[in-house]
Amino acid sequence: MKILVTGGAGFIGSAVIRHIINDTQDSVINVDKLTYAGNLESLDSISSNDRYVFEQVDICDRLALDRVFALHKPDAVMHLAAESHVDRSIDGPAAFIETNIVGTYILLDAARSYWNKMDSDKKTAFRFHHISTDEVYGDLEGTDDLFTEETSYEPSSPYSASKASSDHLVRAWLRTYGLPTIVTNCSNNYGPFHFPEKLIPLMILNALDGKPLPVYGDGMQIRDWLFVEDHARALYKVVTEGKVGETYNIGGHNEKANIEVVKTICTLLEELVPTKPQGVAQYLDLITYVKDRPGHDVRYAIDAAKIERELGWKPQETFESGIRKTVEWYLNNKEWWSRVLDGSYSRERLGGGE
Repeated sequence: MKILVTGGAGFIGSAVIRHIINDTQDSVINVDKLTYAGNLESLDSISSNDRYVFEQVDICDRLALDRVFALHKPDAVMHLAAESHVDRSIDGPAAFIETNIVGTYILLDAARSYWNKMDSDKKTAFRFHHISTDEVYGDLEGTDDLFTEETSYEPSSPYSASKASSDHLVRAWLRTYGLPTIVTNCSNNYGPFHFPEKLIPLMILNALDGKPLPVYGDGMQIRDWLFVEDHARALYKVVTEGKVGETYNIGGHNEKANIEVVKTICTLLEELVPTKPQGVAQYLDLITYVKDRPGHDVRYAIDAAKIERELGWKPQETFESGIRKTVEWYLNNKEWWSRVLDGSYSRERLGGGE
């Protein structure tokens, strides 16, 4: 099977590609524009594999997409290419509208054009798997509530609104044109190769440098944390075994308040890196409460019972095992994140909405 993965140089996309190349016999065509968050070094371990090929292509470029489909003839598409950081979407929503909405439309139409020309057997087997987020559902009110596949959409940020729009487009292309689509919505991912604007890698790297650990508001915003390699396994299960027209929610069963996550990182660093930067008595002292982001959702939590019941997937990592693996990875891979930080992002505060 040949799988075209968009956004394959990104955090989740690269984990998906590493999983496919290392753990299956399938081939991958990686289509990535290589924006600030795309990093081919995340794929160094599999880049020379003869089942892997890279195409530097923008999903908004229809002619380039048509060429890729015609040349590589994929059996499925896994669409992960997206602008993904809420704070960035607050400061500059235009890129999110362009990539997440317009780009998804152009990719859908290119895939439909290609799919329409396939012979009947291949046409029936083809899949367009759209990877989305739990943020499309908005805020959970009750402490016992969980997002299910039937939860209504109430996105709060420009990012989540753009992803909600792309979800609707994907479902419309199935309903109107018959393109065999599947949608997944996942909770917060974390793990190796994560771009350091996101909470967990930012806290690790700031702590190692003795810099403040900025916690938004009171830090009591709750997220369900999903180890990225668990997510990659789930996504491959969905594209190969999932049912056309279905939505599958993918969660880690790990609800944690942001402040709890930060304190866990500090505790792990006390154990793993007891020699601290000058002037730092303990890592916990670096926690600094800052103004909350506009429209910040208080709680996300996913009911992942459907994918476990129907496809037999469940996470292998607990938060405790996954966060330890993550911290250890950053400690052992300074070369990777040092080069990432040499680029356009220098750990500045984004998304103040000023």
